[in-house]
Amino acid sequence: MIISRKIQIRLNVFFITAAILLIAMVSMYELGYMDELLNILAKDHYIFYWMLLVGVFAEIVAGSMGMGYGVICTTTLLFLNIPPHIVSASIHSAESFTTAAGSLSHIKLKNVSKSLVKKLAIPAVIGAVIGALSLTYLGEYYAKITKTLIAFYTLYLGIQILSNAFKKKQNRAMKRKTHLTRLGLIGGFIDSFAGGGWGPLVTGTLIKNAFTPRFAVGSSTVAKFILTITAAVTFFLTLGIQHWNIILGLLIGGIITAPFSAMLTAKLPVKKMFLVIGILVIVMSSITIYKSVFN
Repeated sequence: MIISRKIQIRLNVFFITAAILLIAMVSMYELGYMDELLNILAKDHYIFYWMLLVGVFAEIVAGSMGMGYGVICTTTLLFLNIPPHIVSASIHSAESFTTAAGSLSHIKLKNVSKSLVKKLAIPAVIGAVIGALSLTYLGEYYAKITKTLIAFYTLYLGIQILSNAFKKKQNRAMKRKTHLTRLGLIGGFIDSFAGGGWGPLVTGTLIKNAFTPRFAVGSSTVAKFILTITAAVTFFLTLGIQHWNIILGLLIGGIITAPFSAMLTAKLPVKKMFLVIGILVIVMSSITIYKSVFN
């Protein structure tokens, strides 16, 4: 029943978005702008279409593993030599919509603890602003160093994802003390600065420390939505909108896939997904580090 309700919510978002896109495309065609639109989408070596694929793939990963959207997108964009500040700004702009849909689903399903959201979101917003401002400066003036640091971080996340494929179930009878304010602050900063990482760090820590999984995931998702909006607005005020074709590709790819990711969750072998994604992130991050250091 819960899964079907979640799918229904995401399907509603999907159909509304599809209707808006269809109306927009028909209007462009009627006004004679279709050829111009296709030429614009073909810019930057067809990066819009590549981002469309990345958005689909990242949403499948996030839907089946409960995390990994930002990691996949960041690793791929860095691999394609996109500047670090553009990477994070693009991802958070696109995620503003996908995390909104996910948050709505969890709120409807009553998977959200208001007190937990408040304890995570307030420091996360502060961390997100600091991270976005830091990346705007460092990413523009020290792009090579910043790119290398973020690639090392995604390499670490890849190793963490890979290790999940070999972990045995832990006894969660004893709830460990969790410093939620510090966790939210660090999570918000890292997610904003590195383009992702909230899920593996914050959601993973909550579940590991014996928080009820449905409330850990639901509350963490809502807090993530709040910090994503904050980061996106901060990047917009400091950078404006750059590489909108990246944002649009990630956004449409994620929205197209989101309604069906819940269905895939029960069908995909999660441990094998951890294995494949972990290896992929490690390889791509290693290549990015090599190119940053030796080129």
